[in-house]
Amino acid sequence: MKNLRLLKKLVFVLSAAVLPVLAPAQEKPRPSPAQTAAGKIGDASVTIQYSSPAVKGRTIFGGLEPYDKVWRAGANEATTVETDKSLKVAGKSLPAGKYGFFLVPKASGKWTVIFNSVWNQWGAYKYDQAKDVLRVEAEPKRGGMTERLEYQVTAKGIVFRWADVELLVPVN
Repeated sequence: MKNLRLLKKLVFVLSAAVLPVLAPAQEKPRPSPAQTAAGKIGDASVTIQYSSPAVKGRTIFGGLEPYDKVWRAGANEATTVETDKSLKVAGKSLPAGKYGFFLVPKASGKWTVIFNSVWNQWGAYKYDQAKDVLRVEAEPKRGGMTERLEYQVTAKGIVFRWADVELLVPVN
């Protein structure tokens, strides 16, 4: 009887140690999943990596994301833009490379678009304006609803959509 109890305990301990290793990992999906948008602008290959939050009935601009404050242009890690060739962004030169991509939303008028040399950072908490490579302005359009933040690379440039805002950053 004593050996049977000892055997049961041994089986329990081994099961507790081995089963988690054998069972497939069950990761919870991130509320703002990682996304990639890629395409060609002229001869350049452009890739945008970002996390895509949802509106979920919230006021986004002027609420969750305040006006006149640098924002990571996504969720979690800072959004990145990478190009293998130099580009003209709103008429200004951007060398080939990988950049942190930030926006400054405005209540009215043009938004500030920022390409920063520090691309591997969490959010915009350590954003340093002195490391900006390029700043331009772009005019947002208000219109239809986009539940999840999304980017698109088109022949005309980088398109950002979220909530009721669409912003084309002209690139050639």
